Amino acid sequence: MSQGSPSPQMPHGMHATAAQGGQLAPSDAIPSGRPFVPPATLKNEATQPGSFKATLVATSAKVELIPGVATQAWVYNGQLPGPMIELQAGDQVEITLENHLPEPTSIHWHGLPVPPDQDGNPSAAVAPGESRAYHFRIPEDVEGLYWYHPHPHGQSSEQVYRGLAGAIRVHAKHDALPPIPERVLTLTDLRLTADGTIPEDDMMDWMNGREGQFVLVNGLNRPGLRFDTAGYERWHVLNATNARYLQLALPGHTFTLLGTDGGRIEQAQSGLPEVLLAPAQRVELLIDATGRPGSTFMAKAYARGKMGGAGEAPTVPLMQVDFSAVHNQQPVSLPQTLRPFQSLPQASAQKRVVMSEGMSMGHGMAAGHAMGGMMAAGTMGMMHEGGMPGGRPSMMQFMLNGKTFDMRRTDLTSSAGAWEDWEIANDSDMDHPFHIHGTQFAVLERTINGHTAQEPFRAWYDTVNLKPQETVRIRVMQSSKGIRMFHCHILEHEDLGMMGRLEVT
Repeated sequence: MSQGSPSPQMPHGMHATAAQGGQLAPSDAIPSGRPFVPPATLKNEATQPGSFKATLVATSAKVELIPGVATQAWVYNGQLPGPMIELQAGDQVEITLENHLPEPTSIHWHGLPVPPDQDGNPSAAVAPGESRAYHFRIPEDVEGLYWYHPHPHGQSSEQVYRGLAGAIRVHAKHDALPPIPERVLTLTDLRLTADGTIPEDDMMDWMNGREGQFVLVNGLNRPGLRFDTAGYERWHVLNATNARYLQLALPGHTFTLLGTDGGRIEQAQSGLPEVLLAPAQRVELLIDATGRPGSTFMAKAYARGKMGGAGEAPTVPLMQVDFSAVHNQQPVSLPQTLRPFQSLPQASAQKRVVMSEGMSMGHGMAAGHAMGGMMAAGTMGMMHEGGMPGGRPSMMQFMLNGKTFDMRRTDLTSSAGAWEDWEIANDSDMDHPFHIHGTQFAVLERTINGHTAQEPFRAWYDTVNLKPQETVRIRVMQSSKGIRMFHCHILEHEDLGMMGRLEVT
């Protein structure tokens, strides 16, 4: 069983106690410094080439994170995080979910273009004690890092923070890059009380999204990674947290960006001192260790505009990296084009989605901008009402186009195969990551403070972050008919209603 990773000292404004009143474990409760290990992999039971068949069992299990203390977590196949699924482009996939949890669950294949009825939508949850097989094919042109996690409405945030998430690595049939050692880093977030309990979300979590006092790398507590004699590695990094923003840095070094959510980008972007990874996003980074000392891979502090006086998460050390064995001084040669990008077809339709926050006052909504002020003014107590699952606040509103999610309502309609321009606007005072199911999109431009800027490079995404009062224009196409979800990927906000239904006809 994998272990967890340490955190720095608790930031100002962070919970001093857990939601149920238990004292949080100290930042050194989980041992650190164990050697880096790759994610455990899910065994392929298929016997035919080009096929992948396996079973994922979602269940509650005891794991030992704090020495000598049992933590009751929710796991896939006994692994925390879940086992990585390794696929090849073109594979025919059959994965059966067995639900041994006390509540409904599903699996969303985040970022993969699977059929709508196979994508774990909220309307297709698997009941406790039941199972279902998901069937889909990986297209020939898909590669990169994806992930899987539950998607039952109102319960996604809890199921993920209790441990249900895992990486999906799709290998291209032909890689344009020279042979370079690769690693997958699944970054997750954990909150533990001193007795090893994973506490429920509290009011601040529902407002801002949950952040724990530990950040894990493949389930490990701040592992140590030692490069061998090769001077370069490719790191595939997944942010599988509920809400933590990861401003990745390796002091003394710069990154070369090779890929994003949808796999390889058009041209490598070198000399990057930091790379921001919003919740649910992925990147592929080239790490150059030649002629450089070791360093600490870290997530630097990022101000995302938390409400209610909550302090922003500080810099978090993720992994100690040792370059002492490196003797290769030859620069790696990257192709000028990593992935050909054709000109995007013209959009035949336009849509606008506005992300906003507010308070239900009985006869309508308070203005979205008033919400943060109301929180700071001490209205938190009046928000914690009965009538919603888990004791969550019934007055807090997270909305798309002025509405909270309704599983019976169609919010937008698109035509299969039609390219569209979507304008996503963040009319709030905090960052929100926007995600759409079943496809990838190109970011065309961003507008903030009256200034519009084109994207500096061409890439595919399924999740894009929006800063407060920022508008992002994307070009997107859905290829399959059916119902697709679009939502904020701060999972507490998704559960509180910041989600919509797109019907593709």
